[in-house]
Amino acid sequence: MKLTLIGNGFMAQALAKGLIKNFDVEILGRDEKKIKALQEKMPDIKVQLLSDKENIANKNIIFCVKPYALESVAVRLQGEANILFSILAGTTLDKLKKHIDSKYYVRTMPNVAAQISKSTTTITGDKEAKNIALELFNSIGKTIWVNTEKQLDIATAVAGSGPAFLALIAESLVDGSVKAGLERHISKELVEGLFDGFASLLKNNHPALIKDSVMSPGGTTSAGLFELEDGAVRASIIKAVNSAHNKACELGEK
Repeated sequence: MKLTLIGNGFMAQALAKGLIKNFDVEILGRDEKKIKALQEKMPDIKVQLLSDKENIANKNIIFCVKPYALESVAVRLQGEANILFSILAGTTLDKLKKHIDSKYYVRTMPNVAAQISKSTTTITGDKEAKNIALELFNSIGKTIWVNTEKQLDIATAVAGSGPAFLALIAESLVDGSVKAGLERHISKELVEGLFDGFASLLKNNHPALIKDSVMSPGGTTSAGLFELEDGAVRASIIKAVNSAHNKACELGEK
């Protein structure tokens, strides 16, 4: 299957790196200077400038531009695509249909782990394209089909923005180890192993059970958890997810 990615930003690049292993991938972008730099960076992928009258007839398109650029890019697309896969946060299927012609429409929310085939991608849209969508995004990780766009917008805050939240936690763990006196390279290696092992544990255990299993009475873990609760870390993370969800909805309305 040939895939045309419209947009050359970080997410488009992450998707291309993962998808190239199983699909024929090309990237179309609007900035000639960035396109040339990207072609040098990714020589195995066809990268070219998006024309003012780009023919997308019968193509499978992955739309990777920023939500605010939908209309300015859409006016340059001609013909009816086969399937339009959109990764635009908060941008509804109805809005996509108003600006881009396609037989089928699918909204997706992958994350940056797509570049190492570890993305968790939430998907919704026309059920006629469901199997192809699952096949495509299963090739770069795990997929979850949801029945409503509201569910996808909420998932955006977790699967899409979540890597940034976890990165902040990982960075804080490294900095905490360094503050306590451990070399930074050792601290980073410890945190890498921690996240890798925790992901496997989480597949088979409720988070609360994992926490309780390492929380001895009067021990080191309980002392650390008290500080996290005292700093309202749990509430802050819940607020972060809700704020990200609200922003996704706001972007879709603009």
